[in-house]
Amino acid sequence: MPLRLPKATQISLLLLLVLLLGGGFASTSLVSYYTSREALRNNIINSELPLTSDTVYSEIQKDLVRPVLISSMMARDTFVRDWVVAGEQDPAQMTRYLQEIMSNYGAFTAFFVSDNTRLYYQAKGILKQVNENSARDQWYFHTRSMQAPYEINVDVDMANADRLTFFINYKVFDYNDNFIGVTGVGLAVDAVVKLIDDYQKRYQRSVFFVDSSGQITLTGAAGGPMGAKVGQQLRDVAPLAGLLSQLPKPQSGSFEYQVQDNGHFLNVRYIPELNWYLFVDQHESLALGNIRQTLYLNLLICLLVTVIVLASVGIVMRRYQQRIEALATTDVLTELPNRRGFNILAGQALQEAKRSQSPLHALLIDLDHFKQLNDTYGHLAGDEVLRAFARQLKSSLRQADIVCRWGGEEFILLLKDTDSATAQQLAEKIRLQTEQNRYPFAGVNLQVTTSLGLTELRTDDSLDSLLGRADKALYRAKESGRNRLCVDAGASA
Repeated sequence: MPLRLPKATQISLLLLLVLLLGGGFASTSLVSYYTSREALRNNIINSELPLTSDTVYSEIQKDLVRPVLISSMMARDTFVRDWVVAGEQDPAQMTRYLQEIMSNYGAFTAFFVSDNTRLYYQAKGILKQVNENSARDQWYFHTRSMQAPYEINVDVDMANADRLTFFINYKVFDYNDNFIGVTGVGLAVDAVVKLIDDYQKRYQRSVFFVDSSGQITLTGAAGGPMGAKVGQQLRDVAPLAGLLSQLPKPQSGSFEYQVQDNGHFLNVRYIPELNWYLFVDQHESLALGNIRQTLYLNLLICLLVTVIVLASVGIVMRRYQQRIEALATTDVLTELPNRRGFNILAGQALQEAKRSQSPLHALLIDLDHFKQLNDTYGHLAGDEVLRAFARQLKSSLRQADIVCRWGGEEFILLLKDTDSATAQQLAEKIRLQTEQNRYPFAGVNLQVTTSLGLTELRTDDSLDSLLGRADKALYRAKESGRNRLCVDAGASA
C-alpha cells in the first residue's frame, strides 16, 4: 500500500483549492465591483452631472450672463437714448459713461456705435467710424439687421491691441422703437477660457458650450471634446454627431457615448440667456478609477490570501504526509524502524554494500522466554523491557548501522562496513550486556537473556536470503539452549 498520495492527486487537490478560493474571492470582488460600478454610474448620470451643470450654470449667470444683463441695461439707459436723440453733442459725455460702466461693472471693454454718425465710441474716446465695406466692421451691420435683440460673438478688440474678445452686442432703440445704434461690453476671450478651465479643474469634468446650430462656441484652453476647437460643428465630432437632432428638444438631458471603447457620461443643459447649451462631460475611467483600484486591490489581496492558504495547506499536507510515513515505518513502542521501515533502509544498505564491495552483516536477536515474562509480570512489564532493550541496542551501535524491531520480541541489526570478527564481538557484547542488565519495573528488577543469529552478505544475496540465513542461525542458538550467539555456517566462526 503506497504511503504517499500520487503527485497527480496532490496537484488535483491544490487546483481544486485554488478554484474554490480564487473563484470565490474573484466572484465576490467582481460582483462587488459591478454593483458599485452600476450604482456609481447611476449616481453620476442622475445626480452628480446634473448638480455640476446647475453649479456651473450658476457660475455662468455670474460670470457670463452678467455682461448680457449689463449690455441690456445700457441699451435701455435713458442717458444713451437721450444723448443720441439730442444729436451726440458732447462725445466726452459718452466716453465718461463708458468709463463708468467699465469701472463699476468690471467689464474688459464697453462701447457704443451710433447708427446716425456710424462713430464707434469707446472708454478711451472715439475709436473710428464703422464702414459697410470694412470686413472688420461687418459685426455691426450683422447685428443691425438681425431680428434678435442681441448677439454674442468673438472678435478682436481694436481698442485693446486687437485682443480677442467675447462681445455682447445689444441693439439700442429710441422711444419710438427706431434703431439708433449698438452698445455692449466685452470680456477678453482668454479670461472666459480661464473661467472654463477653472470650472473644469474645480469639478474634474470637461466643460464646453454649443449654440443652437450645433457649433462649439466656447471651450477650455485644451479644446472641447476630442480636442475640438471653437467654431467646429458637433457633426464633425463623430461620437456627438447624433446629439444634434436631440438638442432643441429635449433642451436638457443626460447622454452616454463611446470613444474607442472608453465610456463618457454627458449632461446637456440649455441656457436661455445665451441660447446656448452647456455640456458637462465626465470620462468613465476617471469616475470609476477609485472603485477599479479597489477591485485591483481586492484581487491582489485575494491572490495573496490564496497563495498563503495554498502554502499553508502544502506545509500541512507535507507534514501530515511525513507523519503518516513515520507512523507507517516506525515502531510506536520502541521508536525504532519497524519491518516496513527496515525494508526501505535495508534495500539501500544492500545496494551500497554491493556497489562498494564492503562487508555487511545481519544480526537477528530474540529475547529469551519473553512470553513467560509477560505472563508473570504483565504486558506493561514486557513493554518496559522492550523499550529499555531498544535503547541499549541504539547506544551500542554506530550511527550508520541499522536497527529495527522485527516483530514481537525480535530485533534485527545491519552492521555496515564491518568485518566478521568485529561483527561477532559486537554481537557477543550485546548478549553479555543484556544478560548483566536489570530492568526495574514496579519495584522488581527484571532480567532477560538473548539468542542471536549472525550472517554475512554474499555476492548473490537478496535481502530475503540474507535474513533467511540469520533466522536459521538464530534458530540454532535457541535449539542449543538460548543465551548464545550462533553464526551462519558460511561465515567465519
